[in-house]
Amino acid sequence: MTAAVTAPVAARPHAPRGRRARVDAAVRLAAGSALWLSLLLVAYWWATGRGFQDLTGWQSGLLSVGRLTGLTSSVLLLAQVVLMSRLPVLERAFGQDRLAHLHRLTGFTSFNLMVVHIVLILWGYAGGSLPHLLAEAWRTTIDDPGMLLAVAGTVCLVMVVMTSIRAARARLRYESWHLLHLYAYLGVGLALPHQLWTGQDLLTSTARTVFWWTAWGVAAGAVVVFRMGLPLWRNLRHQLRVTAVVVEDDVVSVHLGGRRLHALRAEAGQFFVWRFLNGAGRTRGNPYSLSAAPDGDTLRITVKALGDQSARLRDLEPGTRVVFEGPFGRLSDRARTRDRVAFIGAGVGVTPLRALAEGLDYAPGEAVLLQRFRVRPLMEVELADLATQRGLQLLWLPGPRRSPESWLGSHAGTASDVRSLTHWVPDIAARDVYVCGPSAWTAQVVQTLVDAGTPADQIHLESFSW
Repeated sequence: MTAAVTAPVAARPHAPRGRRARVDAAVRLAAGSALWLSLLLVAYWWATGRGFQDLTGWQSGLLSVGRLTGLTSSVLLLAQVVLMSRLPVLERAFGQDRLAHLHRLTGFTSFNLMVVHIVLILWGYAGGSLPHLLAEAWRTTIDDPGMLLAVAGTVCLVMVVMTSIRAARARLRYESWHLLHLYAYLGVGLALPHQLWTGQDLLTSTARTVFWWTAWGVAAGAVVVFRMGLPLWRNLRHQLRVTAVVVEDDVVSVHLGGRRLHALRAEAGQFFVWRFLNGAGRTRGNPYSLSAAPDGDTLRITVKALGDQSARLRDLEPGTRVVFEGPFGRLSDRARTRDRVAFIGAGVGVTPLRALAEGLDYAPGEAVLLQRFRVRPLMEVELADLATQRGLQLLWLPGPRRSPESWLGSHAGTASDVRSLTHWVPDIAARDVYVCGPSAWTAQVVQTLVDAGTPADQIHLESFSW
């Protein structure tokens, strides 16, 4: 079906949209401002602590720039920890895709600055002489307080960074990469404390002491409370278990039940990190989106067998205990600002969109779902039921992609992606658009939406990448 979407019919008044989206925008502004102000404050303290004056000498210049790069790296490392901490206010405001992007950006930047810091400080301590660099590195490691810990932390961070490079990630299973990535916490915890013994910037003034202790306290507290404490509390409280497993072709749907699930406040479109305690892989978490709108009593995920852990879901038995983290993600009603919505998904990416199509509030004709598939639509029967019961409009986009530059199939003919999309959904620029699928395909969809005039704050993403 590729007919154009008609105007909404039987539209009814909605509650005001966008309140939560405006709150999240304010949080994003505050978080970004806090980070930049922290960096500016550190730079100001460096400048007023003879930072520029020391640049006039070779050895003092090396130490001065090394000190600045170290302090900047420390701020970004702590910011990286907070980004990884599952802090709810940040998860809700940024969404997982944007947090992952910021995490990679701050992570690689802080690591590069840390390497520069190490080289410049050792070079400066060696009197500016390169031949004495290795000897100074050995002396500093053995003699200076906290430096053995810093070396161990640096090794952990090197391992995390090396396995985060795209080429390395392509050779690792998600489960293995996720487990290795947790060493970032250990690396930061070991690398930073040497500032207590050797860093003068911590002790120069009360303001600096308060700043650094507050920054460390916030980062450590966020990890302890939200990465460790909150998941533990939720699992003890809700006691989640598998209630049924339904296998359908190459996908499997897992139904879950537990205690007081309404208290999770999960929303359609969100995802959890799941660990099924049925043998191998119980220590490895996998992110799967909800494929049905939460009803307060049950949850459901639908997974395609793409890895070892997802393939094992077929063998789950009712009663299997489930350990989880979440809910996460901004692909929900929280991001919505318009009455009319569009869902665009490919393959298993349609699962959170199916949940949204069930869970969002809309009148008949106000929601349309476009699904790309090769052989047959995923969840075809359930989507057809939603079309009948809710007035969801369905547009099937079948067959292989017509070219690597297009996210559409040959059914679109020779028309451009933008022209095809605006033909099928003429008011696409006036809708909230939820997109989910493989990252490269999703990027092409987003570019088409932007070219069609859809504002960036009306485009909401979840892509399958890590």
